[in-house]
Amino acid sequence: MANERLMGECDTVGSRLQCEKREQEERDFLKGKAHSEGGSARISLLILVSIFMSAAFIMFLVYKHFPQLSEEEREKIKVPRDMDDAKALGKVLSKYKDTYYVEVLVAYFTTYIFLQTFAIPGSIFLSILSGFLYPFPLALFLVCLCSGLGASFCYMLSYLVGRPVVYKYLTEKVVKWSQQVERHRDHLINYIIFLRITPFLPNWFINITSPVINVPLNVFFLGTFLGVAPPSFVAIKAGTTLYQLTTAGEAVSWNSVIVLMILAVLSILPAIFQKKLKQKFE
Repeated sequence: MANERLMGECDTVGSRLQCEKREQEERDFLKGKAHSEGGSARISLLILVSIFMSAAFIMFLVYKHFPQLSEEEREKIKVPRDMDDAKALGKVLSKYKDTYYVEVLVAYFTTYIFLQTFAIPGSIFLSILSGFLYPFPLALFLVCLCSGLGASFCYMLSYLVGRPVVYKYLTEKVVKWSQQVERHRDHLINYIIFLRITPFLPNWFINITSPVINVPLNVFFLGTFLGVAPPSFVAIKAGTTLYQLTTAGEAVSWNSVIVLMILAVLSILPAIFQKKLKQKFE
């Protein structure tokens, strides 16, 4: 983490003025980092582009070893942008899945991780598609694993070459989230699970800023793996009726939203009880 000083609760550590002073110190620290690493930010962007091109080449090799497709089928092999794309892709993959099981699975696995690693939209449609292609237990494990690995690769990219970019362009947001993380440091896995279930913070933001504010990678991976399970459950379940869907929004019903809200509350309850007990005994 750029700054290892603890950011305490305003109502328990000091006055609002003291908290604002600490926030300004944190903000100034990150801005100083941004200024000192301005040149390295440009270098980091070039390195990230190089890594992306290398990953894209690996994706090309994966699809190069895909079964021979007709011209019409080849046009449908692309990252889904809407439900029509997902249906067309599902139709092609289901045709070859049984005969070329490993090839299709590897292509799905690498594509999902590629999208997650570089924060490219489209993984929601792959989650829905997994419910159409595979048995539910395998689909759920596959989506959780791909999400955990892809987010962790994004985390590592940010840790290795992305921190100058974060310092320069996301200073204010990093300061605010750093405070939240410090308040939940004792129960960080619960907090990561809560964030993955709820839409309060974008996943890409969590991925690239977590190494900057010193969220351990093992906690980050486990929290992501467990936290994406409830929303993935909904998407995969919807995938069993893929051809009845017209938009990704139809995959989420009011019942699903209520269940996700309940699970989000349950994920953060241990942290709340722990905090209450700590305050009581102090």
